[in-house]
Amino acid sequence: MQTASAFGFFGLFIYLGTLAIGIYCLILFIKLARRGIKALDIYLNKHNDRGDYRDGM
Repeated sequence: MQTASAFGFFGLFIYLGTLAIGIYCLILFIKLARRGIKALDIYLNKHNDRGDYRDGM
């Protein structure tokens, strides 16, 4: 009975570890998306100031 209980805790640790890694990856993805949006804003503002960027045409 003790061996089965140990395997239960082992599965719980794997589950919690996977959950923690998933949350960490989500945070990294959000940071990456925010940097991408910021870079796109800088790019568009740079081209708007020079007149290179036209409204869809």
